[in-house]
Amino acid sequence: MVTIRSWVGKNKPIGCKLGAVMSPFAIGALLGLQCFHVLFLALHDWIPLGSLNDLKAVRMANSIHKLVIGTLISLTPFAIGLYASVVHFGGAYPLWLVWWLWISYSFLFIGELQAWWVPYLLRSEPIRAARYQSMFGATHAFLPERNGIRPNTLHVILHLATLATLFVLAALTLT
Repeated sequence: MVTIRSWVGKNKPIGCKLGAVMSPFAIGALLGLQCFHVLFLALHDWIPLGSLNDLKAVRMANSIHKLVIGTLISLTPFAIGLYASVVHFGGAYPLWLVWWLWISYSFLFIGELQAWWVPYLLRSEPIRAARYQSMFGATHAFLPERNGIRPNTLHVILHLATLATLFVLAALTLT
């Protein structure tokens, strides 16, 4: 097992043995959350999900070409992470994969905060608010509108799943 020496002299496992030293439940939860993210990013702009999305409005705001490029760019790092996690499932996760997951999901969460929660909670962004209203105004939402933005239910679910992924990663790698 790869270990590092802590300042008190105890050996502590690092990410290279993630799958071997951690709870199978937590590893399964991580894999399930990764599957959710990949499916969400691949499909939410392409398949109808009832009142959770408005494909017509999204296509009016974005060309098909832009949607394809956006889907591929946003999906690729998470699909790579999922593929590598499946390959190493039941065994040790290599250190590069642990870093890959931390970096990709951290950047995703920072982007979610910047795109949705900072304008919603802290400062008005009228251009963003108008764009979101045109694309997501007819979708289901349970939060009240603030600063012209009302996070829709589908995005709230995504953001909670991203936060849960970071918590699971923390539980697996920081203990």
